[in-house]
Amino acid sequence: MTETDRVTGCDDDGVPVVDYLPGEREGRPWADLLEVRDGAADPVGFVRSRMAGWVVSGTPEFGRALLDDGATVLRHAHTLGRDLRTDPPPADWAAAPLRAGLHAAPCDRAPEELFEAWRAAFAPGHVDRFAGDDARALAERLVPLLAGKAIGPVLPSSVLAVDARGAVVAGVVLTDRDGVPWVAEVFRHPERGYRGLGADLLRRVVGDAAGRGLPEVRLAVTDGNPARRVYEHLGFTLLSTALTVIVPDGR
Repeated sequence: MTETDRVTGCDDDGVPVVDYLPGEREGRPWADLLEVRDGAADPVGFVRSRMAGWVVSGTPEFGRALLDDGATVLRHAHTLGRDLRTDPPPADWAAAPLRAGLHAAPCDRAPEELFEAWRAAFAPGHVDRFAGDDARALAERLVPLLAGKAIGPVLPSSVLAVDARGAVVAGVVLTDRDGVPWVAEVFRHPERGYRGLGADLLRRVVGDAAGRGLPEVRLAVTDGNPARRVYEHLGFTLLSTALTVIVPDGR
């Protein structure tokens, strides 16, 4: 999907009010990258009446206006990116060594093999913790992601860290999000140690992506997630901030 796929929402008089990219999120219609047209009279009222029950992602200012009108927060996130053409990574990143006892492996294993480390990485209280039980987390998050149905196809630059027993202890999943290489997950099993392993793997992914000629790598980090400092240390810079909310369904 590209900018040419944007949809314009008009009021009863045919006057444009908002533009957005249509999609689906959390099993609901999703208005992503929503922008309010200049001079729109009542964009909050328009969204409330025409997009009842939808997920809407837009500027923090518009998101807060929707929250004041009864919407609920889904995610407040910052998009970061690194341009691999103007800011290529060091040549040795693609083969950055892992800790003793670990080896890098392709991200081609069954979701169940990644699940323990992935789930443990987002413990209760973490800003990105999936609120459902383990069965739902696997079925609704990890399975669609690795099947390429949540964001897009998993790219070959993705990597897993595997221990001597063959167990996955960490990973970085890079996907194709409408033509943009997108880091969908960075995870590490905290009880297995290897502090800093996520950054090591992300270096490998960025280095490999650059070696394959990919123009950039982007990711989203939830507001308040300390991992943002790690990403910025690795050369990722802020591109935009969005507040994603669920509009009341009107019932």
